[in-house]
Amino acid sequence: MGPTTVEQELDGTTIEYEEISVEGDQIERLMTEVFTVHWARLTVGPLLQGAAFEIRFAEAPRVTMLDGYMTVDTGAWHFHLCVNDTSGQARAARRVGRAAFFRATGGGCAPEYHGLRLWNGLGEQMVTVLFPSAYYDDAMKPLRPPDPGRLALWEDVRSRYRA
Repeated sequence: MGPTTVEQELDGTTIEYEEISVEGDQIERLMTEVFTVHWARLTVGPLLQGAAFEIRFAEAPRVTMLDGYMTVDTGAWHFHLCVNDTSGQARAARRVGRAAFFRATGGGCAPEYHGLRLWNGLGEQMVTVLFPSAYYDDAMKPLRPPDPGRLALWEDVRSRYRA
């Protein structure tokens, strides 16, 4: 298991990060699995102060690789993530420089949520992947009582990719 860090967000959310290795092709393999196997159960996008892109896929995206960049393409739109070695002068800034699974508690969004976050070599957030919540169903309706069984996917993927 990689090092664990704790960060406090402005809204009072506490995030416990469990760092994972970004060496070799680990992040490419992880993100390929996320977008080709688990796409239907996840929400993805950057979550920044003042902007949250909460994207759900209506159908399986097409995932391709070229020069270190993963393209996730739905047909109507797409995005790129630099998940492996690439060419060019800005390669160290563009490639994933940090990756961590996380558990967030408190704050205003939900009592608890679980995910995976990637940052580039400059420390900027690239993407957040939110796994199914114990507190909300797939339509984002509250579950009463919470269903801890919905955390199984996060636990499984996390256990296989942590350093």
